[in-house]
Order: sequence, then C-alpha cells, then structure tokens
Amino acid sequence: MSVLSFSKSAAAPVFAVLCAGALAACSMGGGSSTSIALAPGLSARMDQPNAQLDRAQAIDIVNSYRATKGLPPLTPDSGLDGTAQALVNQYALTGIAPKTPGGITMKLSAGYATFGETFSGWRNNPADAAGMTVNATKAGVAVAFNADSSYGVYWALVLAN
Repeated sequence: MSVLSFSKSAAAPVFAVLCAGALAACSMGGGSSTSIALAPGLSARMDQPNAQLDRAQAIDIVNSYRATKGLPPLTPDSGLDGTAQALVNQYALTGIAPKTPGGITMKLSAGYATFGETFSGWRNNPADAAGMTVNATKAGVAVAFNADSSYGVYWALVLAN
C-alpha cells in the first residue's frame, strides 16, 4: 500500500464525518449562534442566471454520505452530467418530473437554492436517501434555473454503473 493510498483511505472517514456534521447543522433548527460553514460549492446559490454548480463538491458530499453507509465512492462522469442536465432542463422547462431513463437511478428536487439544501432534503427523505445508496459506480449532477417557473431551481442526480 502506498503512502498516498493510505492517506486517502485514512482521510475519507474523517472527511465524511466533517461533511455529515456540517450538513446536519444545515438542516437542524434551533437558536444556536454557532454555525459550520459549508464548502462554497455546496452553499453557492443557483437561483440566478449563469450560476455555476461545483459538480465535484456535489459528488463529494454524496460520496461522504455513502461512506457513512459503508459504500464505495461514485466516480464523476461527464456523460451522466449530460444526462442529468438534459433531464433537469426538461424539468425546469415543463415543471413535470421527467421519467427515469433505463439503467440509471435518478433523484430530482426543485425549489432549493443550494446543493447543500438539496442534499439535505434527499438525505432526510427515506426514499431519496435509499436512492443515493444504490449499487452504482458513477454519478452525474446538474441544476437548471428558470425564473418564470413555479420552483425556480431544479436539480438532478443520476447514478449508474
């Protein structure tokens, strides 16, 4: 085992715990004045034209969640990013959730301005949480903004082998 692979395997649980704690803080109520800052890519608002999603940070937080369940990480996949973008563009345009294409698992969301909020919604919903822990090896994620729509911001996460 090389030093690099040991460092990665040793750092993954620590990163997972830190991310899980940060996301738990995001979704908890209460009057605490202490806050944990999320990575900029997870807290960047997508409810404006030309906002850019940090796909790597989005997949990283999904991988951190999967690590808490003892599951292997997903590899970001540009082809699945394209699939996610096409699906979420359709969703934002029509307001109707698209049908899941064969061979993938799809998680959709609408109305959340940041990926951190979106992820918290998925994590806190048993069906969506189960969808993030399916047997998959790669993932794509996308967001679309439509100011003239009911929800404004639409999200898609797709997982496949």
